[in-house]
Amino acid sequence: MSLLEAAAIVLAGIAAGTINTIVGSGTLVTFPTLLFFGMPPVAANVSNNLGLVPGSFTAAFGYRAEMRGARGDLRRLVPASFVGGVLGAVLLLVLDPGWFKAIVPVLIALGLVLVIFGRQMNAWAARHHGEEPATRWGLLRSATGLAGAYGGYFGAAQGVILMGIFSALTHHPLQRLNGYKNVCASTVNFVAALVFLLFARDHIDWAVVGLIAIGSVIGGVVGSTVGRRIPPAVLRALIVVVGVAAIVKLVAFS
Repeated sequence: MSLLEAAAIVLAGIAAGTINTIVGSGTLVTFPTLLFFGMPPVAANVSNNLGLVPGSFTAAFGYRAEMRGARGDLRRLVPASFVGGVLGAVLLLVLDPGWFKAIVPVLIALGLVLVIFGRQMNAWAARHHGEEPATRWGLLRSATGLAGAYGGYFGAAQGVILMGIFSALTHHPLQRLNGYKNVCASTVNFVAALVFLLFARDHIDWAVVGLIAIGSVIGGVVGSTVGRRIPPAVLRALIVVVGVAAIVKLVAFS
């Protein structure tokens, strides 16, 4: 690996860490970068996942103020993300890499619809069906687990999908939900990394992992500093823009 390639990977890690903290989809920066430098797809995916883990923890820590009093909610959501992340990581190792190509853009599009219309859907459900907390939490945990499975498998735009789910099924402010998203995404990334460490060591490029980790930590700090100051309407619009860009990239350039 040349010095120029190493610098490019660190910069991609910074961009990915920043984007993941604010919106999600940072993988769409780092993964193509690794492919451009000749890494095999599975090795690039596994090494990228491991490298982004430190940045995801930095991002979650950066949103701690927005999540005061959230321990009860996170106790329900984190186990779902954990189970989903394990499932997704296992699927990456056993399924044809092209299997999810058709479904991934659909999932991202669904996430965008939920981000855009989540508040209206939430209000409609409350008016017509009451709060129904048990049913709502059951749906929220199931959807979070499915998003975790997607995140463990690939992860691009996992944050968009999670923000859509949370917007549609909770009443919390958008910045608080962004904190939830960062915690759940960091859980998925961490558990997927454990699976890869146990069963896919031959796919890990530790030099790449280290470079992305350095960049993602810096990006996590930058993203949590900037993202927490973004007004909800702007944040929602940014999520939509990034989500649409992710769909176009996955459909047109994959």
